[in-house]
Parts: sequence; C-alpha cells; structure tokens
Amino acid sequence: MFLHKINDKYDGTKWAVGMMSGTSMDGIDVAAVRTDGVRILERSPGLFVPYSEEFTEKLRSILGSTEPSQKIFAIQKELTDLHGAAFFKFVQKFTYLKGLINLIGFHGQAILHRPPSKFPVGFRTWQIGDGALLARLTGIDVVANMREKDVMAGGEGAPLVSLYHQALAKDREKPLTIVNIGGTSNVTWLGKEGEILAFDLGPGNGLLNDWMSEKARQAFDESGKTAARGHVHEDIIKTFFDSPYFSRKPPKSLDRLDYSKDIVRGLSLEDGAATLTEIAAIAIARGREFFPEPPLKWLLTGGGAHNEFLVQRLQHHLGLTPAQVQNVESVGWSSDFMEAEAWAFLAVRSRKGLPLSLPTTTGVPHAMTGGDFFKAH
Repeated sequence: MFLHKINDKYDGTKWAVGMMSGTSMDGIDVAAVRTDGVRILERSPGLFVPYSEEFTEKLRSILGSTEPSQKIFAIQKELTDLHGAAFFKFVQKFTYLKGLINLIGFHGQAILHRPPSKFPVGFRTWQIGDGALLARLTGIDVVANMREKDVMAGGEGAPLVSLYHQALAKDREKPLTIVNIGGTSNVTWLGKEGEILAFDLGPGNGLLNDWMSEKARQAFDESGKTAARGHVHEDIIKTFFDSPYFSRKPPKSLDRLDYSKDIVRGLSLEDGAATLTEIAAIAIARGREFFPEPPLKWLLTGGGAHNEFLVQRLQHHLGLTPAQVQNVESVGWSSDFMEAEAWAFLAVRSRKGLPLSLPTTTGVPHAMTGGDFFKAH
C-alpha cells in the first residue's frame, strides 16, 4: 500500500482560503487554513453563503453537460462572481485575516464526472468556474481545476480531501476512518503506519435532499425526523445494492448523476425519506468491507453528519456504539467546512508541487500534483 507520511521538511506557511460548492449545489462554503502544505497550523471559522433557488436550478439544468455553450459560460461567470462576493463577505466577517490571505483554492461546481474506470474514452471531468476571473475579482492568486490532471492520468479524480484528512489526523490514534456525508459519501481510511485508502461510498444526503425538496419543499430532512416516521422498502434497497459498484474494489468514484431519487417514486414522503436514509447508511457501512483493518473510530463530517436518524442507522449497520461513531466536532474539527479547508490546503500543496492524489486515494498511477495557477493582477 502506498505510504505517505507527514514530515516537516517544507518551509514557509500561507493563509489560504478554500471555496467549495458541493453536489448539494446549495451555496458556497468558505474557510481558511494556515499551512505549509504538510502541517495544519491554524484553521479559521467558516462562512456559508447560500445560493438563490433560481441559481441552484440553473446549476441543475447543466448537470451532465459535455459540450461548452453560451448558457454554460454565462452560468460560469455568475458562479465566479458569486464566489468573489463570498470571499469579500468572508474577510469582512473575519477581519483579522485581512492582508494575510495570499492564495485561494477554488473548487468550482462539478457538472460532469466520468472517471476512466467507467468511461475509458471521451470527456471526463468538468468543474465550471473561471479561476482567472476570480483572481481579478479578489486580487488574490487562485488555484483551480485540481481534479483534471489526476483524471487525465487515469485516476478517478475523487475523492481529493483524503490528504487533508491525513494531515488533520496526524496525531490521532489509528486505524481511523473519516466519512464525509455530502451529496455523495466518501471515506478516508488511515492506517497505523501511514497507509491511506479513499473512495466514494454511495449517495449521502443528495438523494434525500432532492426528495425533500420535491415532496415537501424543504432543503433537507432536519435531524432525520421525516425518515424516522417512515417505513423502509426492502425491495428497493435490494435492487439498489445489486449495482456492481458496491462490490468493486477501490479506489472508485461516483458522479452526482449515477443515481436518482426516482428509485422511491410513488412512495409517501416519509417512506421515501426512510428508504433513502437507509440506502445512505448501508452504503457507508458496506465500505468497511474494503478496509485493510477495522478502524478504532468512525468520524463523520458533512451535512449528513447532522442527521441524527441517519447516524443512528449507520451505528446500527456497523454494530457500533455512539462513542465509536461520532461527528468530527467531537475532536475539534469542523464538520461543515472541512471540504473548504481541504481546498485551501490542496491549493498550497499545488503551489509547492506536492501530491494532491495517490494511487490508493484515486487510483492514479503515481503520486500526482495538480491544479492550474491564476496570478492576480
């Protein structure tokens, strides 16, 4: 297994801002870290800047696109403008960072993800967002397009947060598992000797959020209260997990469009929520089949980590106690802004030519850096 150990040989630190717009497409997470690309020295509080419903629908309308168009360019400009405004809201709120930030890690919005494992030829990954424009708007250097080189080299391009998880957990007892329950769930398994394994698990809260939005005009199922009142339809569960993805060895990744809430169409609000929540919990629990060694603890992050019923169902499927399955807040990390922090960390690594992905995190043939640099003028 690929060994990647934290070391202290890289000099110099930066305050970098990470900006993340995830598969939920509900807004922008902004956070900052002071790092040399190896150690995490300080972390800022985070800020969430929501999108309007109208803009979220614009993003949804271009998911799966494979060809540039004037419509996409217009949405990309609006997305970048919104990120520029979010940056200034962030530094206005956390004024102590003014003058300290010298780099932005810009995720952009993923509208297409076709990893080589499933699509050997053709257009593979697309995160819209104009790095050059963001650098001009903010006056800060920008690193963007951090997935592209990995995918072009044959990697999955995701998940990329794993090296940040490793840096955060440098002094934590291992084996340790960190699960990000976003629109799609992904996992990082960390071994006692510096080993690292990462892959996408399945739908996190993305399908559930879509279902709640359509059926109840709610952005999400708060604490899982709707799902807790419903009945799980086992026939749908069985059909869903017949997919060969769940038995395929990692590294592996998923696209937002690889699954649909239509699997519960025709069910009541509560039954649909219960069934989608059960799918999310089982998908996470099944990930342990691929771990080299059982983890001592599961740490949960992302929006789904706040869904109490989902966490209870996960504990049930894992056969573990609440003390063994906890929100990352329990160890002082940020559940809501970890991915934004990771993008800041990866931007610094990119500038130093350090790897953003490894054979055991994305399946790339060798440790690989990435990202495109845009100088502010």
